Amino acid sequence: MRSSHVEMRDGVVKMHGERECWELLPGLGVGPLRFGMSQADVAEALQASGSLQRVDGPYAQKDFADGVKVFYDGGKVACVALDAVTGPQVLLAGFALAGSDPEVAYPYLLAHAVRARQLSGIHPR
Repeated sequence: MRSSHVEMRDGVVKMHGERECWELLPGLGVGPLRFGMSQADVAEALQASGSLQRVDGPYAQKDFADGVKVFYDGGKVACVALDAVTGPQVLLAGFALAGSDPEVAYPYLLAHAVRARQLSGIHPR
């Protein structure tokens, strides 16, 4: 059973269906962002601009609107962090990862991992 997810943005409560949805593509990226993209490509994909910020560690960080944070290594996307409340809803093969009932999410994620492993030709020993 999925929970009805709400968020507050600019003083307005938005239901899950009103949030932007981004599909997680394991090993490739999420939504319009792909690992290895340049900073210019990310700015174009998100229709945003601005300077990077240095954070603790080797990564440069850019915070975008709506709870999107992008971390760069050597000028290329290395990590994307999305706020579970204010950021886009993240889907894995159409399944909402944030706000889902753990009793539903756990078996779904296990089954997805098994399918992905079967499709890749990797089998447990």
